[in-house]
Amino acid sequence: MPGNPPPSHPVLSVVVPMYNEEDVLPLFVERLRPVLDDMTVGYEVIVVDDGSTDNTPVLLQRALRDWPGLRIVRLRANSGHQAAISAGLQRSLGDWVVTIDADLQDPPETIARMYGAAVAQNVDVVYGVRTDRTTDSAFKRHTAGAFYRLMRRLAKLDISQDAGDFRMMSRSTVDAIVALPEHNRVLRLVVPTLGFPSTTVEYRRDARAAGESKYPLSKMIRLTLDSITGFSQAPLRFATWFSLFGFVVAALVLVYVVWSKLNGGTTSGWASTVVILAVFSGLQLLCLGILGEYVGRTYTALQQRPSYYVAYDSDHTGPLGSAETDEPVD
Repeated sequence: MPGNPPPSHPVLSVVVPMYNEEDVLPLFVERLRPVLDDMTVGYEVIVVDDGSTDNTPVLLQRALRDWPGLRIVRLRANSGHQAAISAGLQRSLGDWVVTIDADLQDPPETIARMYGAAVAQNVDVVYGVRTDRTTDSAFKRHTAGAFYRLMRRLAKLDISQDAGDFRMMSRSTVDAIVALPEHNRVLRLVVPTLGFPSTTVEYRRDARAAGESKYPLSKMIRLTLDSITGFSQAPLRFATWFSLFGFVVAALVLVYVVWSKLNGGTTSGWASTVVILAVFSGLQLLCLGILGEYVGRTYTALQQRPSYYVAYDSDHTGPLGSAETDEPVD
């Protein structure tokens, strides 16, 4: 049954990025709404439809009729998971903001525990940490572990390999994130770099309730590249050290050739020449590829193109149909 309209200034905002989630959407609403109603605080649920092509928009409109606390923000085109979350953060109004996916792998019931921990410990960020990931495939567990170990080493970040995008943040934290000018944000790394007081809440990660994962291997690789080039200069130093190594080896080869010539020796055969050329050509291409990634990020930042375009907002408070970047609105 319809309840009272949501408050103009909610205490809690729940941001949910969605892309083609028609199978799991009814289950998600069925579990999330009782949790928020029982918390007895004013709330809003901002579902960011990231250009879905299935029946997700239709099901959201049906849910909107019976749930006053629901707010739908629809993007004109698929802009990616992180951009969809950014769009939700940009339009959220709550003193506390939770980001959660719709697949029910992260249980909505944990939100109440997060809020209690945030208030009791007076922190700005509460990370959801998975204590049991047996429902994930072995490949996903190992690749996730390798990703976080790599980022801890390269970017010197104190991050848990069992914390993803399920977290609660204070309004100050959200405002700081929205104010950042960078594109292609990886929020699971951006938030720790702020250094705001934080704590953790542990939970068991469940299997996906319905539907299929919208994060294939190609997107995981893209996320890894964005993370490395966005938070570390180590690859550039890697290219520099390779260049220095190549210079030293070339100098030694030159000395050896001159010495052999002066002593009447003969140079090595074609095999050694081919090996040297192949190795250093490969290193040069690798270094050029690393430099290209950073140049590409710089080029994208200079273009200042919006990360997403908002086509529809059921709350009718934003500039509908206009382009919005991840920058704060004046």
